[in-house]
Amino acid sequence: MAHSFAPHERPLLPGSPATPDHPPARRAAYFAIGTLLGLTGGLGNGLLIANLPQIQGSLGLTSVEGAWLTAIYSMTSVCMSLLLIKFRQQFGLQRFIRMSLLGFLTVAVLQLFVHSYAVELIVRGAAGIVSSGLTTLCFFYIMQAMPATARLAGMIIGFGLSQVALPLARVISPMLLRNGEIQNLFVLELGLTLLCLGSAALLRLPPSERIKAFEPLDFLTFCLFAPGMALLCAVLALGRVVWWTTPWLGYAVAGAILLTGAALLIEHNRANPLLNTRWMRTRNVLRFIAIVAIIRILLSEQNFGSIGLLTLAGMTNDQLVTLNLIVTLAAVAGIAAGVLTLNPKDLLWPVVVSVAIIAIGAFMDADATNLTRPANLYASQALIGFAALFWMGAATMVGILRALSRGPSHIVSFSAVFGMAQTIGGLAGTALLGSYQIMRERLHSQEIVETLSATDPLVLQRIQQLGGAYARTLGDPLLRQAEGGALFAQQVSREANILAYNDVFFLIGVVASLVTLWLGGRWIYLRAKGINPVAEELVAMQRMRERAAQ
Repeated sequence: MAHSFAPHERPLLPGSPATPDHPPARRAAYFAIGTLLGLTGGLGNGLLIANLPQIQGSLGLTSVEGAWLTAIYSMTSVCMSLLLIKFRQQFGLQRFIRMSLLGFLTVAVLQLFVHSYAVELIVRGAAGIVSSGLTTLCFFYIMQAMPATARLAGMIIGFGLSQVALPLARVISPMLLRNGEIQNLFVLELGLTLLCLGSAALLRLPPSERIKAFEPLDFLTFCLFAPGMALLCAVLALGRVVWWTTPWLGYAVAGAILLTGAALLIEHNRANPLLNTRWMRTRNVLRFIAIVAIIRILLSEQNFGSIGLLTLAGMTNDQLVTLNLIVTLAAVAGIAAGVLTLNPKDLLWPVVVSVAIIAIGAFMDADATNLTRPANLYASQALIGFAALFWMGAATMVGILRALSRGPSHIVSFSAVFGMAQTIGGLAGTALLGSYQIMRERLHSQEIVETLSATDPLVLQRIQQLGGAYARTLGDPLLRQAEGGALFAQQVSREANILAYNDVFFLIGVVASLVTLWLGGRWIYLRAKGINPVAEELVAMQRMRERAAQ
């Protein structure tokens, strides 16, 4: 369909679609397709995380091999925004869509018929690449469904939908694996990919403007920066599994520093850099990176903390459906509330509120026992699920305003900064909290063991009771006592782990409280002085819109 655009309908940036007025039915179709694209992109990683033990068992993998599956997804997704933005700008949206989806379709079909670890690694790596593209397409489609005054909300919803996919994956996984067929996960991925291809072909985005975007040095920067970030992701994903004293982790960190340092040095001296290092090192941008990374670390309370605690208590995805459904609904509510309350003149308060809610939820979970069940965590996890996406709209808007006010070329730097802060923050959260939990478990185990004595009548009675479970199968009382002792040791280990998770929750609560004081104090100061931190950026954006409409 040919388009004739009025000045105000033209794309704001090369590589982005035009924004013409659409009839209501087409708007609804754009929104539905955008939702499909966003959830498909998020489910690529969500289904892996939710079902990693089952995938490991199906392929006969060790815990280290399983950790590489999650690592390679992050390794490929963290840097793709560097190239994908310029690819859209130079070659257009439609080619970008076709290459993204057809590439993933190829490996999804391969995964369905070739059941091996090598193929699974390839598929997870491809999913990381495709997810970056699908998230972008998601908010482009949803922006088409929005009126002109609310198009930024489409971008916020697009980013949020990919985050909703993880709890949603935990909701639907038990139904997919009801008969123990791990192939159902792969069939779902293949089916969603085909739906995305068909939907994107049925209703295309309006055309975009093209420019010559790539320069030869862009590829040199990417060839240095991408493996550097990949090594860092590998260290964070594998560190607590192989433990931090493993020699190759040190070599990987050294390699990451050398490669990313060389890439940034090249970019610092370029006339038209892919990564604008001078902008990225400004105080406002560094504060933005720190806030995003810290929040992602704190949000590990949900994906690592609560899920890990319930798994330790013997809960599986089947018993966690209701809990994850509540978290999913709370996350959707967080997106809606973030969009409806978004105020460009006060973008800090949603972040303050979200961090405060995380602190409340973490402290609520810090008194868990071996009797804690999913129902005990409904309220706390709903709060954290809401907070996980309530802050996203305000943070995204701050970053976009700061980037676009400096010129369209800065959007690549913003995408890189935002994506890296989210990915690295998430990996660092799991790595740090997981390591802290292991160290606290060892300490609690030692303390518990020191209070127990083999001659204590209560200890002997408990061992005999536990060994009594084997009375029908073991006639030798010594063997029964040995089995009872083994079960008793398992109970001691479980109690130590539960205490360690309580320490993790308490630590998250304390850190979130300190961040709340920091950001809350800054918010009070800005409000008292009548300062809008992005006032200059809003003026610059208005000028850009006026020039685009001329």
